[in-house]
Amino acid sequence: MQARVASMEDVKEARQPAAGAGAGAGAQGRVFPTGMLKVFLGFLLLCGALSAVGMYMARHTLAAAAPALFRPCLGAWGSTAAEEPEGLEQWTRPPDRLDHAMTDDELLWRASFAPRVRQYPFRRVPKVAFMFLTRGPLPLAPLWERFFRHNEGRYSIYVHALPSYRANFTSDSVFYRRQIPSKVAEWGEMTMCDAERRLLANALLDISNEWFVLVSETCIPIFDFNTTYQYLQNSSQSFLMAFDDPGPYGRGRYNWNMTPEVELTQWRKGSQWFEVDRELAIAIVKDTLYHPKFKEFCRPHSASTFHQSAAKHLQPLVTLAQRNSISRRGLLTLLTSTAAIPEASESRKALLQEYLNKSKENKEKNDKERLDDYYKRNYRDYFGLIEGAAREKKQDELTESEKGILEWLDKNR
Repeated sequence: MQARVASMEDVKEARQPAAGAGAGAGAQGRVFPTGMLKVFLGFLLLCGALSAVGMYMARHTLAAAAPALFRPCLGAWGSTAAEEPEGLEQWTRPPDRLDHAMTDDELLWRASFAPRVRQYPFRRVPKVAFMFLTRGPLPLAPLWERFFRHNEGRYSIYVHALPSYRANFTSDSVFYRRQIPSKVAEWGEMTMCDAERRLLANALLDISNEWFVLVSETCIPIFDFNTTYQYLQNSSQSFLMAFDDPGPYGRGRYNWNMTPEVELTQWRKGSQWFEVDRELAIAIVKDTLYHPKFKEFCRPHSASTFHQSAAKHLQPLVTLAQRNSISRRGLLTLLTSTAAIPEASESRKALLQEYLNKSKENKEKNDKERLDDYYKRNYRDYFGLIEGAAREKKQDELTESEKGILEWLDKNR
């Protein structure tokens, strides 16, 4: 037994060194290679450097871009110490330049913006927007320069000329850089109405413009600026010329395809030049009912295009007359196409007064002739029908209307 026990102890002692040697060999076989360790450490260093650079760039780039991108959401958090929060001025100041890249549709859409609160929360000096619709040069510009002199802040100027025309006004002129982006406008075509709407839309971008006057290169003022300004300021009406002409150049140009938007009883004829207030100007530029109808069915007359574009343009104004207090007469008491100068000498003032008196007399004469012609074309048969019964009556039995009819028949045999 002793020999057997001893032999087993010997076996255990022999196994222990062998096991130790095997463990040492295994540990030695699992040692990490030096080359791979260097690659791993280099990769860690590269990732750390890239992360540091990325964090630096992200922080500085975001700090610069955040105020511009997220200002509506961040409010005061997005502003820097050097910048001040934007106030109401960004909405009320006029455009720095009249030149822009907006299309007509974009311009009309932008110009149709209007505050719903009528009372302005800032000091607003209402201005008169003078809109010059011309093909090119303004030969009477010196007279207008004198008209606008010493009245800065109460007027603004907009010029619509041919796209190819380049004005050469000096920097001290009131017309300097006042030409708006334009398109070709032909007399008697809808392009003329588009030009008028384009002028109105550009003028509406200045919220201080309250009255809008359309003039040509041949129009000049016959009163000084203060008189014109006060006349518009004290008036509650817009000014345009519109009358019902039953002849071939009035109702004769009506197209029945325009009903029901435009009825024959609403058809009017008149001068192209006008003055409207801001409310009516916005109604014109945002119109999508009448303008397409006129563009589709109202074509230039083969014999004459006289006042065709005026009739087209004035239709929306006449339709809105009841609720906008439109005066059916032009602004001819203030603007005219005849040579006269404000602040004139006594002799020129006398000449101007003579012209005004003659103009008034001619107007009364023309109105009478137009009325007589209207009666001849429309009431001659009716007057002749009642003439027999009226002739049989004694003079004291005739009514005032019968006396007037007989007198008219005697003059127009």
